[in-house]
Amino acid sequence: MNKIFGAAIVAAMVSTQAMAGGFSTPIDEPELVDVTPQESSTGGLIVPLVFLGLVAVAIAADD
Repeated sequence: MNKIFGAAIVAAMVSTQAMAGGFSTPIDEPELVDVTPQESSTGGLIVPLVFLGLVAVAIAADD
């Protein structure tokens, strides 16, 4: 009984090591660079100004 129990323990230890995988060389991954496009200084102003212009035209045409 001790031999069977000992064999089971050894088999369990060997199987967990076999499933864990072996040594592999580390893979050097390139650094990721976050490139964000630069916005122009008037890029955020054009759409609101056009909207306000359309609102002004709509109010003027209402009279």
